[in-house]
Amino acid sequence: MNDHRKVFIRLSVVLVGLIFIIKLFTIQVLSDNYERAAEGNILQRIIEYPYRGLVYDRNGKLLVVNNPIYDLMVVPMEVKIKDTVSFCQLFNIDKETLIKKYQEVRNYSVIKPSVFIKQISNEDFARIQDKMIEFKGFYISARSVRDYPHTSLANAVGYVGEINKSQLDKDTTNFYRMGDYIGISGIESTYEKELRGTRGVKWKMVNVRGVEKGSFKDGQNDTLSVPGLDLMSTIDLDIQQYAESLLDGKVGSLVALQPATGEVVSIVSAPFYDPNMLSGREFSKNFKILSSDSLVPLFNRPIMAMYPPGSMFKIVQSLIALQEGVLNPDELIYSDGNLIGDLAPNGYYDLRKAIQYSSNNYFYRIFRRMINHGIDPNPFIDARYGVALWREYVSKFCLGVAPKIDIPNPKSGYVPTVSYYDRVYGENRWKFSNIYSLSIGQGETLVTPLQMANLAAIIANRGFYFMPHIIKSIGETGLPDSIYQVRNYVGIDSAHFIPVIDGMEEVIRNGSGRRAYLPDITVIGKTSTVENPHGEDHSGFMAFAPKEDPQIAIAVYVENSGWGGRAAASIASLVMEKYLTGEVKRKALEDYVLKGDFIY
Repeated sequence: MNDHRKVFIRLSVVLVGLIFIIKLFTIQVLSDNYERAAEGNILQRIIEYPYRGLVYDRNGKLLVVNNPIYDLMVVPMEVKIKDTVSFCQLFNIDKETLIKKYQEVRNYSVIKPSVFIKQISNEDFARIQDKMIEFKGFYISARSVRDYPHTSLANAVGYVGEINKSQLDKDTTNFYRMGDYIGISGIESTYEKELRGTRGVKWKMVNVRGVEKGSFKDGQNDTLSVPGLDLMSTIDLDIQQYAESLLDGKVGSLVALQPATGEVVSIVSAPFYDPNMLSGREFSKNFKILSSDSLVPLFNRPIMAMYPPGSMFKIVQSLIALQEGVLNPDELIYSDGNLIGDLAPNGYYDLRKAIQYSSNNYFYRIFRRMINHGIDPNPFIDARYGVALWREYVSKFCLGVAPKIDIPNPKSGYVPTVSYYDRVYGENRWKFSNIYSLSIGQGETLVTPLQMANLAAIIANRGFYFMPHIIKSIGETGLPDSIYQVRNYVGIDSAHFIPVIDGMEEVIRNGSGRRAYLPDITVIGKTSTVENPHGEDHSGFMAFAPKEDPQIAIAVYVENSGWGGRAAASIASLVMEKYLTGEVKRKALEDYVLKGDFIY
């Protein structure tokens, strides 16, 4: 009897086991009911993109705003298009594009949302939104693109573009996703972290038929997007627009600073372009157009173009010579034009007169004193000491050093070193006679317009400067980096600036900078006619005003425009007049600049 019970129990266990195995096999292999039931409740993650921070000028005028756009999203598994013709007509695509795009997003994922059509305009969205209900599996995601109401400051502000794989790979914070937008250049890039804001996320449940079943956990896991911080710039829009009008049709740049703060009032790169060209659906097309332009409008000339400083550099030479004690400002030095080419008349020059007439031979002699210190009787070795000391002084003027302006990729210019000349001529095989062109701002020395504007600010401040910057405040109370609030001293006694400034005043009153003269404001300036082996010389000018209470420091370069006292001095003077008085009364000079015939 017991044996029969044991057999029965064992058979029952085996039978029950077989029933469970068969049922499990049916559920997992033969039937898709549970799979469909699981897929019937899909958890969708919907990104809510924040508005980027706005950008204002120093007076509260909007420079950069946001324009709403919309991406058409698709979840392939949910798609039902009953009338493909109507779909294609609504979104202005052909059937082949529809099929190709659908296959691309399906290959990526059948259940995850993907972008089907990017950047639908506000106008097109208004046209299509009521018809979206006809196309299951498609929905709209709101975003924004940049809009520039005044079309100024294109290179300084920069542009925003879709992040690429290289940028994603460098994102150690894991903040960005493919398809996100990021600041590419200008302050859009420098202040990306402040401007971008924080994405929000909404979770929702939908079934296999595409019917929304409500928020996941009643929205407990949802997060709101946080807009980016607004920036107040140092730019004066009125001055910026006026400066751009003067440089329209020309190749060159202008930088205007407040000497007392280092704040950039105006920064112009010419030729310029409408920044709206690099915003929206036409970005790629317009970028190719701008990139192929022979005048390279995307090249940010104020901080990246490098030129010989020309005669403006004589101001630096004067200050170094005074500090080193190799020059007395009242000493009379005879110049007869026999050492180096010169437009200054023969005669005796003190420092003030030498600056006024820009005597090349005077500064040839002064530079020779700086290089040949007599430290070593061998002139080749002595020159090494002289160049090393001279370059150390020059670098304190932020020359040969990249200014830390809050716009990406400022160039350092170039100031030659002892090692450079060793490579060119051989060690101990060069001396003053090989490098004398440095005395007048030619030779190997290169500067940027920003550096020359900063030099004008140094002279205005009698020996110090604040690092130039273009953002004044971040958010409600945020201040820019502390490096923009520190005085940088150049190591020259303030007393040495007095004769130099006197000479620069005479440049404006009775010298090559007469076009920059303002009747009621004392302008201090220096012209440069920059040698150009590829065509007409470049016109250069730097200045500050007023003399006793400097409010503006400025530098202008106009390429292929000849003498510095023509194009560059005229443009700088008009901008200073506009900034200091609020209007321009010298209409004849304004017409001269707008006409642009500077060579004759």
